[in-house]
Amino acid sequence: MTKAPILDTLQRPLHDLRISVTDRCTFRCTYCMPKEIFGRDYAFLARDELLSFEEITRLARVFVKLGTKKIRLTGGEPMLRRDFEKLVEMLAGIEGLDDIAMTTNGSLMTPDRARALKKAGLSRVTVSLDSLDEAVFQSMNDVGFPVARVLAAIDNAAEAGLAPVKIDMVVKRGVNEDHIIPMARHFRNSGHILRFIEYMDVGTTNGWRMEDVVSAKEILATLGQEWELEPVEANYFGEVAERYRYTDGGGEVGIIASVTLPFCGACTRARLSADGELYTCLFGVKGHDLRKLLRDGSSDEALEAAIRDIWGNRSDRYSEIRSEDTISLHKVEMSKIGG
Repeated sequence: MTKAPILDTLQRPLHDLRISVTDRCTFRCTYCMPKEIFGRDYAFLARDELLSFEEITRLARVFVKLGTKKIRLTGGEPMLRRDFEKLVEMLAGIEGLDDIAMTTNGSLMTPDRARALKKAGLSRVTVSLDSLDEAVFQSMNDVGFPVARVLAAIDNAAEAGLAPVKIDMVVKRGVNEDHIIPMARHFRNSGHILRFIEYMDVGTTNGWRMEDVVSAKEILATLGQEWELEPVEANYFGEVAERYRYTDGGGEVGIIASVTLPFCGACTRARLSADGELYTCLFGVKGHDLRKLLRDGSSDEALEAAIRDIWGNRSDRYSEIRSEDTISLHKVEMSKIGG
């Protein structure tokens, strides 16, 4: 029998679990995995350090017992994990899990793989795309990956039924803020949902500065110069994006403003790293080792008790208290726990 959902110290339920399945990626995005740090000599996790699919599924079952309804698979680039579709199939078999989504850069989303993921039980995908301008996008992904292949990946996902596809654009001042309108114009009337994300101080390697942040207010004002928008109610408690729709029926956009308009008070997300550390905040400093419990013979009841204790004592609200002191903390890298 499913027990009552657990709440943290601020009465936030554990509704969403984001699982990083690998710390490796095909891109070297400057705001996430800058090439100067994550270069040829960087020590990525060894295979035996990664959670197995069986371990991930076992943990997922425990989380669902504790009230989790949605799982998002992330990385790194999750599709780099060998036999990734098998993991999706295993998770899809968990009773009580309502939604399995994935965040990807699209580099491996062929038509065949999109169909295989849909067949395995994946519900939706979010694809990262920071500009339609070839030079700007290739500069940001820093591996010379072309825009056309990401657009093809979006089409492949949609045609396989992994829809609506969400497209995430990280906006950084002096880099791609001039591409807000072209991106919005391209995805209007497409059936996809474009989301603009404020440049965040995740980890300690991306050189984040507050002056590089293009605020949600600025993004909305820029869009408002071209189209009339109206706010839309959230789909569910804890939704991170502020939703807006074009009044002419052109579809919907979202803005994720974790820097200037923090939503910590409604945060229902836990994050599991590829090596089995549980983080209760995207800006977390310290993880909790669940891999040790998985591999030392601990029972499901012991795992459940550990997660209950971790979440029950959670008080994270980094974005609400962001200051010069907290910005300088050695935080976990986004490439380890996903976005």
